[in-house]
Amino acid sequence: MQSLFRKPAIELAKLIRRKDLSPVELIDATLRRIEAVNPSINAFVALRADGALEEAKVLAEKIAAGIDPGPLAGIPIGVKDMEDTCGMVTSFGSIPFKCNLVENDSVQVARLRAAGAIVVGKTNTPEFGFTGFTKNRLYGVTGNPWNPARTPGGSSGGAAAAVAGCMVPLATGSDAGGSIRIPASYCGCFGLKPSYGRIPLGPLPALHMSRTWHLGPLSRTVTDAALYLDCGTGYHPADPDSLPHPNLSYAGCLEKLPTNLKIGFSPDLGYVRVQKDVAVAVDRALKAFEDLGHTVEIWQGKFPRVDDAWSKLMTYELYAIIHHQLDDIRSEMGRTLVNELDQAKKLSVHDFIAIQKARAKLNDTLAGFFTKFDLLLTPTMPTEAFAAKGPPPDEIDGYPINLLDAVAFTYPFNLTGHPAATVRAGFTVNGLPAGLQIIGPRYRDDLVLQAAYAYEQIRPWNDAWPSL
Repeated sequence: MQSLFRKPAIELAKLIRRKDLSPVELIDATLRRIEAVNPSINAFVALRADGALEEAKVLAEKIAAGIDPGPLAGIPIGVKDMEDTCGMVTSFGSIPFKCNLVENDSVQVARLRAAGAIVVGKTNTPEFGFTGFTKNRLYGVTGNPWNPARTPGGSSGGAAAAVAGCMVPLATGSDAGGSIRIPASYCGCFGLKPSYGRIPLGPLPALHMSRTWHLGPLSRTVTDAALYLDCGTGYHPADPDSLPHPNLSYAGCLEKLPTNLKIGFSPDLGYVRVQKDVAVAVDRALKAFEDLGHTVEIWQGKFPRVDDAWSKLMTYELYAIIHHQLDDIRSEMGRTLVNELDQAKKLSVHDFIAIQKARAKLNDTLAGFFTKFDLLLTPTMPTEAFAAKGPPPDEIDGYPINLLDAVAFTYPFNLTGHPAATVRAGFTVNGLPAGLQIIGPRYRDDLVLQAAYAYEQIRPWNDAWPSL
């Protein structure tokens, strides 16, 4: 049974389609696995055991009747507790919303369920996804499966911990500044931030203003993430920024990576300090692309700093969502978050002009980069996972850093909307995962996935997961 927990989603779906595995058996085993190991890391904060088992029974009847169960036939998934699942609470990790029972699925969840996936529960997140480690006053601290005293990252920390802990093969994530890639890197799994608009947002009471929110998967294999993207992509009227269907199968084109790519590597974006053993792991991972016959060249350029622009934009985005309730609920929310939201009220039109100028400068830098290179590689995180309760590191190898330097490699690509993924590069001296980030040209999710898949074939990580 242990091997069942480590199997990729695509293999489990094949077993179910062939009737070699019952979806009821898989969901029952999944729930027992969660019951056994979740207490040690607190990845799941709510389960729908009865509903999941009932859906599995219905699916088994469809299969027996010869009805196509869908590409994700019977696959158990976790849903980040920032996203709606019908009949479950969406709490956003926040005490004032602990009874926020919703009646409809989000677009992403509805599409995954239509493809045959079965939601088994909600995964933990920091309050409103506002930090890069997963802790809140409602559900507590989530630990990293490799070392529960360390954080899995955030804000999709519960999702990454559930996947790396082999509780579910797939989980939903959202990423406005690294919230898929940060925990994927810290937990050693695969995380994909697709192009902005690739998977529709919503339905929402108000449209996002920042144009930085991306939805995507956390998985243990690249193929599973590509299959997930196949099921979730395509325009939806709830999200006017959502992209048309690309008329290709991401899972079907994984082996079509072009030859002789010219790949640029930025070890530090021109200003980021990186933990020494993380840098060593990333340098070793780079050689895989040279072994595949591609040219890897260190890019000597420097990216503009956009930390202030991104930080102000994120705070204002959240303020816009809950401003009408803030005075009534502030006493139940985290003090640091409330202080940040109060600062958002002070932003002026000149602040927003400066934000858009910063975005334009960053966009121009990337546009120039991709005229010379096919892909951009960077470390995903500058450090290994820090303490589960926080705070984030304020120094690296004895050198002081500011708060956002701890996540410096992720949020710039939310401001530009480029697709980005993280693969496991190796381990630090403390036995914690380090990640390599792969960034592609705008809308080239296929190229990012192909590069990640080729890397996975030559440097497989899927046989090594923590024992809980």
